[in-house]
Amino acid sequence: MANVQYYDVIIEPVITEKSMDEMNENKYTFFVHPQANKTMIKEAVEKMFDGTKVARVNTLNVKGKSRRRGRVEGRTADRKKAIVQLAEGSKEIEIFQGL
Repeated sequence: MANVQYYDVIIEPVITEKSMDEMNENKYTFFVHPQANKTMIKEAVEKMFDGTKVARVNTLNVKGKSRRRGRVEGRTADRKKAIVQLAEGSKEIEIFQGL
């Protein structure tokens, strides 16, 4: 993979009802770089958020949806999601506080 730094791996957090419910179990969901693997995601989370320790990472590829505007048909972009579970005693991720 071509020079993907740890700050390029995590694109944005996913904020849905399901992801908010999983935060009670120390699971956080992010959209990540499509070519990032589990090891890269783990390192990126631990470097970006001080005091966090990742226990496991689950990844899934999300296909883009079909969209139509008049006669023109197209698709939204494919994305990759990562569900990161923090270890016991790990510090929580601050960007999700107060949501």
